[in-house]
Amino acid sequence: QRAIRPEAIALGVFGVIAGLAALLIGVQSISRQLQAGSGDTEILRGLGAGPGATMADGLPGIIGALAAGSVLAAAVTVGLSPLTLFGPVRSAESSAGIYLDAAVLGLGALFLFVTLGVVAVVIGYRLAPHRVAARRPGGGRGSGAVRAALAASLPAPVGAGTRFALEPGHGRTAVPVRSVITGAVLAIGVVVATLTFGASLNTLVSHPTLYGWNFNYALYSTDGWGPFPPAITRLLDHDRSVQAATGVYFLTVQIDHPQQTVPAILSPVRPAVGPRILHGHGLDAPGQIVLGPATLAQLHKRIGDTVRIYLGNVIRGTRLQIVGTAALPTIGDTLGVHASLGTGALFATTVVPAPVFTREYGPESGPNSIFVRLRPGTSQAAGLRSLQKIAGEYNRLAHAPRVLAHAGPSALQIQASVLAVQRPAEIVNYRTMGTLPAILSGGLAAGAVAALGLTLVTSVRRRRRDFALLKTLGFTRRQLAAAIAWQATVIIAIGLVVGVPLGIAAGRWLWLLFAGELSAVPDPVVPAASIALAALAALVLANLVAALPGRSAARTRAALVLRSE
Repeated sequence: QRAIRPEAIALGVFGVIAGLAALLIGVQSISRQLQAGSGDTEILRGLGAGPGATMADGLPGIIGALAAGSVLAAAVTVGLSPLTLFGPVRSAESSAGIYLDAAVLGLGALFLFVTLGVVAVVIGYRLAPHRVAARRPGGGRGSGAVRAALAASLPAPVGAGTRFALEPGHGRTAVPVRSVITGAVLAIGVVVATLTFGASLNTLVSHPTLYGWNFNYALYSTDGWGPFPPAITRLLDHDRSVQAATGVYFLTVQIDHPQQTVPAILSPVRPAVGPRILHGHGLDAPGQIVLGPATLAQLHKRIGDTVRIYLGNVIRGTRLQIVGTAALPTIGDTLGVHASLGTGALFATTVVPAPVFTREYGPESGPNSIFVRLRPGTSQAAGLRSLQKIAGEYNRLAHAPRVLAHAGPSALQIQASVLAVQRPAEIVNYRTMGTLPAILSGGLAAGAVAALGLTLVTSVRRRRRDFALLKTLGFTRRQLAAAIAWQATVIIAIGLVVGVPLGIAAGRWLWLLFAGELSAVPDPVVPAASIALAALAALVLANLVAALPGRSAARTRAALVLRSE
């Protein structure tokens, strides 16, 4: 469950985004289809049809298409279901066949049908001839951006392309420019949000301090239950590669007995090396405790509340105040439960009476592990070699005759090692999501590009009269093609101006939610270089998409078009 939890959260987020984008693309298609029949509805109105009849003229076909599309979407989902097993789920799931969840598929298809059906009715109502006539001003002034482009004395293709991009036109020449611009904004926003989320995820995985490993190495004794004597601490104090070190003990305690068994890390008050605090503060006094966010939620407590700690006859209901939450390192006694990210507790070593440690470990009593942070500028390899020498010295001391005399032959089992970063299951399996989020965002971007291409084709087909007039006024073929290119460029430029900041904000917000669910340190990252490359790619792709409609516009035969008009 811990391994697949990040995937479930991330895929749920991207699923919601994909669903919203799919709805918007569906709205664009419905709007385009209904506007294509606006000329017929005007004829029906001229023949005496009422508002209800003209509004409902194109709806039966739309409703039928929605019903067929919803059923087809469910069928495709079932067909693709074997491909949805990946990561640890694939290794745990014995079956890899077709999955059919009637409740989910049925509700999803019904939601698509009802939502898009309502949208179709609303759009049909707004496009009804009597509504259009009521909204249409007597002498429309057009778009302010178009007027500004004309006033700036920009080249004629720029002004024409800007008008095509921003002014939908009327009647048979109407083009759903608003929905296309909205689609461009959404597609760019989704891509940028995905880049921001992915960069933040990579930063989390590559920076162990964000998931509790707030140090470089850990000296670790015998699966987390052996002691490190004071001689080892002195060696660390004189090691030039070590900046700071803190010895800790590992226990499994009961909090608010007998409600919750919790892995605990015991450290000195104000430790030199400790986990990253998420909320509140660290250990400033012996009577305090820091919990992992998941443990805090399981105990139904808040920062400022108190809890009681129990451990057999060693700790008998000691009261501690919760002063903060932290991202805890994944380390502990391997023979029992251990702390990990959002699970566990951190409290002072003084909660356990000192004679208990002496009785347990003898004259060479000491912590079970030592968290070590290297000095800045010290390489990981050099620090590892130095700590391995200290571990070797520990092994020699642990097998000394005095220790063997106290502990007996069992002391020969004591062995120190140097632990590098220990990642929790949530982080280890993050790669199992693979490229699925990127595929989702890429699919949405492809849908937006397809919508842009269809809009340009529709614009060329419906605005043949405008192109004929422009040719009559002196536009060359190259200028007509340039006008279509500028139309695509303006649409994408608006998408970039609005979609990039929205995508960054959405990506940061989604990452903060994601990191909070994992109990990791929230540290969103904005990949400026990747976003800039995506913006450049969007502009280039828009002009490539505009090339074919531009050639079609350039071949417009002015005489034939104007004669038919």
